[in-house]
Amino acid sequence: MNQQEVIERTVAYVRGLLDGEGSGHDWWHIYRVWQLSLSLGKEEKADLFVVQLGALLHDIADWKFHADEKQGENVAKQWLMTLGVEERIIEEVRHIIAEISFKGAGVENGMMTIEGRVVQDADRLDALGAMGIARCFTYGGYTKRVMHDPEMRPVMHSTFEEYKKSEGTTINHFYEKLLLLKERMNTVTGKRMADDRHRFMEEYLTRFFNEWDGER
Repeated sequence: MNQQEVIERTVAYVRGLLDGEGSGHDWWHIYRVWQLSLSLGKEEKADLFVVQLGALLHDIADWKFHADEKQGENVAKQWLMTLGVEERIIEEVRHIIAEISFKGAGVENGMMTIEGRVVQDADRLDALGAMGIARCFTYGGYTKRVMHDPEMRPVMHSTFEEYKKSEGTTINHFYEKLLLLKERMNTVTGKRMADDRHRFMEEYLTRFFNEWDGER
């Protein structure tokens, strides 16, 4: 099976699993990350086959919805093995899936390859700007989080274990994760795009708090 066939089969597989998913980690999130990854990957001269597979499979079994943190890696490995993808590429994709997620304000980025850094930037860009705001509130509703509580302060989690147990508000999630992403981008293009999306979120939050306080 050639690389294009592997990509086409993987697109169909992932879309079949995630179409209609309601937390903001649906097929269209995957699609946007896939397309952003392709653009960034070309700029960075990354291996676009690995980039595409990493982007398409990065949320195949997200840790937020599964007890086993390695389930995504394992599902991806099994899928790629059925397609005859070579072991080296499978391991690169597994590394992307294992390291892509934000794991707390005090946890450093573990992404080691340019392909991984490209996919991570694309995933983080989709958590910023107008799309990031929409996905944040979608996820908050999906998990039944309080939208905002002025008496509940953001927490800068120092470990992944603390971050996983967080039950903060949706607005606090901006401060605990989303507004931190701009400084954690890997690529030049990713950083430029993140600046604009970050600024939009800051403007949104200013208006949110003004309206919360009853300003007309």
